Amino acid sequence: MAENASDRGTTSGGRPARPDLAAMIVPLGRALMAAEQPVLDAHGLTMWAYSVLLHLDETPIRTQAALAEAIRADKTRIIAVLDDLEERELIRRQPDPGDRRARLLSLTSEGRRLRDAAQAAIQQGEERLLAQLPAADRNGFLRGLQALSTLPELMPRKPGRETR
Repeated sequence: MAENASDRGTTSGGRPARPDLAAMIVPLGRALMAAEQPVLDAHGLTMWAYSVLLHLDETPIRTQAALAEAIRADKTRIIAVLDDLEERELIRRQPDPGDRRARLLSLTSEGRRLRDAAQAAIQQGEERLLAQLPAADRNGFLRGLQALSTLPELMPRKPGRETR
């Protein structure tokens, strides 16, 4: 049986049949971030502060460096964000009993309330966008994004950096 170009993922002219993933996702990501910004502003949060709140819970994260890695932030630049959140009593930083140089990070009840309120408002806006897709497409899209977002880091590591 003859193979046609679309079976190979290309057009008859040899070009890819679809845009690159980044060409599709980056504009969507920018639009989603722009839609989130007024919600974050209304809740008194920056994008980085919201990201911190999303990654913390009652179970402490050991070290600010571990948190920075989890949210893909520079560990030196995140300190001001953590200082602000701690000053506002949204997070707790306490010495690790096993290593006094390290700080255990966790959410306070007020931090959890604020995170949950901001996330609910953001997801309400996302639901309006997702409603434009048929239910089966929406469910597949969300499953695919969840699966891809849990993969190990996609970018190649810098030379000399250890891989996990």
